[in-house]
Amino acid sequence: MSILARPPVAALAAKTLQRLLALAQRRSASKAPAPGRFPEFPGHTREIVIPTSVSPARAVVYLPEARKAEAKDAAPPPVHVNFHGGGFVLGHLELDDPLCRYLAAEAGVVVVNVDYVVAPQYPFPAPPRQVFEVVQWVAAHGAEQGWDGGRLTVGGQSAGGSLAAAAARQAFEQGGPPIALQVLHYPPLDLVTGAKDKPAAIPKPMLRPWMGEVFDSAYVPDVPQRADRLVSPAHPLDDADLSGIAPALVITAEYDRLRAEGLRYAERLRAAGALAEYLEVSGVDHGYDLKESGTGAGTENGTGTGAEKAREVYALIARHVRRATEGS
Repeated sequence: MSILARPPVAALAAKTLQRLLALAQRRSASKAPAPGRFPEFPGHTREIVIPTSVSPARAVVYLPEARKAEAKDAAPPPVHVNFHGGGFVLGHLELDDPLCRYLAAEAGVVVVNVDYVVAPQYPFPAPPRQVFEVVQWVAAHGAEQGWDGGRLTVGGQSAGGSLAAAAARQAFEQGGPPIALQVLHYPPLDLVTGAKDKPAAIPKPMLRPWMGEVFDSAYVPDVPQRADRLVSPAHPLDDADLSGIAPALVITAEYDRLRAEGLRYAERLRAAGALAEYLEVSGVDHGYDLKESGTGAGTENGTGTGAEKAREVYALIARHVRRATEGS
């Protein structure tokens, strides 16, 4: 364990990463925007603020393109709540913009992309509590917002996948709101095990041990709390019966350090009758869908692009979301 695993040092490192991200975002905002991924889905959005006991949560709402031409008395569309990645410390809402535009267009759902609180300013249990309150609010306020809160799915990538799983777990334990599907895309689901003890399948994986130490220690500085069911549902210490929890689409990446814990959780959900599908994306590493191009760890067999891989997986997610909300 390095000095980065000490909570005060991890908090300082996390804040430094936040400042670097903010600087990078300001610089990119001053430049001409680069061509976006999936330009055929331009996106129709608006912003809302969702009240929670932790802090107000800003969210960007993506509307299905078809909604522009629908009659006022048409049935409202289903809603999907998305939580972005960022190691629990980076608030990078725009990172999932391509996914949100894709799902709104191809799954026919309203997508609520949530800017949740991050560590070290808001350590565990604040983020899982907030995202669950967001899901409760989305379910309860559909009539005034223009979506059907009774046809609800949740999902996220990386840390966002962990928070989506935590939201589904709380809904399961508290009797609602009903969630038709949870989409867990290369999520961290075992913080009891340190990143250095999670084998790397390639020489230079995207997730390095130092990153795990910073993220985990900033998010859950109290080490025993890392065994909490909302943090590490893939660890054997959490052995509750999950029969009845929202069905899950679990997606891992072949070269990702987090692959094994994603697979373990998928098998646990399968045993509980709650696994919609498990997919391992071959030839890619963590965050593969955020890469515009590349070879080796970012693509299968050194060919293709991150965008091509993303399109395939996003299409699968859209099919599952559409199927789950049509049948609910």
